[in-house]
Amino acid sequence: MSRVPGWLLRHRITIEPYEGASSTDAVYGPPVEVRAFVAEQTRAVVSPGGEQVTSSSTAYAAPGTKVPPLSRVTLPSGRVTKVIACLPRDGGGLATPDHVEIQLQ
Repeated sequence: MSRVPGWLLRHRITIEPYEGASSTDAVYGPPVEVRAFVAEQTRAVVSPGGEQVTSSSTAYAAPGTKVPPLSRVTLPSGRVTKVIACLPRDGGGLATPDHVEIQLQ
């Protein structure tokens, strides 16, 4: 298993994990800074609920990074967005870097 090399994770994003909803608003956990590679590209993706939605950017992080859907993410540009899905990408032993793909609104 080959991990994505750290030198490729050039950006830092701040993740506030979604913990649920209160009677007035969403509840988030404490912010955590994560090294990632951010690609701002619009594309269609499928949400965990099965709906086709538009993703405006994607962050790639080290394997094991856990980000619940609806978590709040601050990108290097300062833009704040929410997580659509967090997907593990495992090369299955091939010479491809294992990583986590974080699809963002």
